[in-house]
Amino acid sequence: MSLNARISIGIAAAFAVVVAVLLVVSNSGSDDAPDQVSAATDTDRHERLVRPDSHKLDVAPDNKVTFVEFLDFECESCRAAFPAVEQLRKDYAGKVTFVVRYFPIPSHFNAERAARAVEAASKQGKFEQMYQRMYETQAEWGEQRVPADERFRGFAKDLGLNLAEFDKVYNDPATLARIKRDVADGEALGVSGTPTFFLNGQKIQPESFEDLKASIDAALE
Repeated sequence: MSLNARISIGIAAAFAVVVAVLLVVSNSGSDDAPDQVSAATDTDRHERLVRPDSHKLDVAPDNKVTFVEFLDFECESCRAAFPAVEQLRKDYAGKVTFVVRYFPIPSHFNAERAARAVEAASKQGKFEQMYQRMYETQAEWGEQRVPADERFRGFAKDLGLNLAEFDKVYNDPATLARIKRDVADGEALGVSGTPTFFLNGQKIQPESFEDLKASIDAALE
């Protein structure tokens, strides 16, 4: 089997896990979530989906297609989706804008801390590196009831960040407030679990990786 084939199968398998969780979340969500979404105007939806300070992994010059993910760094399904999203970024480089929004789940002990660490790294131009590090190491610190502050600080050191500045931003109430604004936007848009994807303002629930690519292809036409 070729390397490309193995990668495709691995991505499809990972995405299948995500889809299963998304379907459960969708079916078990609150009854008023759809009303909250439909009540929002197109302008309000756009503003809530992509804020001026939202993190963009890639930017398409024409801004024709925007893919937004609300995620939790301690969420196992988000970690399963991570390689699929990375592959999409490669496949649609220069064609699709990929946006990341924070949505730490309260029951995940270190999720909010992880988001604060990623945000602190972003202030030194290392958002993507810390974002990737969280998923690459999630098995080491996720699903534990022990604060991972020092581990995340170690990641900052490994990335060559100014630790005094990192600590300052990590502990700044404004950093947590910024994360909570992402959560509030997600809730207003009907997000109740992670990962949740939006394509050009519409929540999508693909049943396979191929479905997701087809949706993007259709948006690009």
